[in-house]
Amino acid sequence: MPLPDLLRALLTAPGPSGYEGAPARVWREAAEGFAEVAGDTLGSSTAQVAASGDGPRLALVGHIDEIGLVVTHIDDEGYLYFAGVGGWDWQILVGQRVEVITRDGRLPGVVGKKPIHLLKEDERKKVADVKDLHIDIGAKDGDEARELVRTGDVAVIAGEPVELPNQRVVSRSMDNRLGAFVVHEAARLVAEAGGAPGDVVAVAAVQEEITFAGARTSAFALDPQVAIVVDVTHATDAPGIEVKALGKHELGSGP
Repeated sequence: MPLPDLLRALLTAPGPSGYEGAPARVWREAAEGFAEVAGDTLGSSTAQVAASGDGPRLALVGHIDEIGLVVTHIDDEGYLYFAGVGGWDWQILVGQRVEVITRDGRLPGVVGKKPIHLLKEDERKKVADVKDLHIDIGAKDGDEARELVRTGDVAVIAGEPVELPNQRVVSRSMDNRLGAFVVHEAARLVAEAGGAPGDVVAVAAVQEEITFAGARTSAFALDPQVAIVVDVTHATDAPGIEVKALGKHELGSGP
């Protein structure tokens, strides 16, 4: 089954926590055709399908942010140093291509570290840490790099979604653009069916990866009587996962 156009657009729109404007615009524009769409000061978006009766208000919540990087220092050689936005396994970043989101658009770069040939024996046995990593954007020196990038600019891993057999897809930002897509589609189907007994409000919440702020403020603003939250999880049929610790929930066995 081909990847739905909306999900692909959501997965490829860069939007780390606190900088969710691009994917939020994609989500709201897609919802305008079937719901009353709104956004709040924090950046969360809602798509409300009006009730056909006097039933309880239902909130369907997915978060639209993703983990990312934020530039903290630009050295005189033109390399960018960074911190994480959300939780990272730093080893994953080594050698990754990234996109730095600047005032002038997306800027390609690659994450580097000291070459293995220059590492001491004990250093080779250690896992990568953020302090050992940098982003190379090809700048000739610090002055050129600072013209292109500012401290505080964010970055995400670069790359298009990859479709695998058995209806599986690999992509950055699947956590949790997939959840934002699911709640959007659920609300759309309710609208196509003529509504539900109570209001159905899909929510694309921001900042889940750092503070849960979007979900907190949306809950108070909407005051739903019922809420269903959609997020990703770990497949217990994956290598290295202890079934006895998490329980047996194979991919495809969810609700």
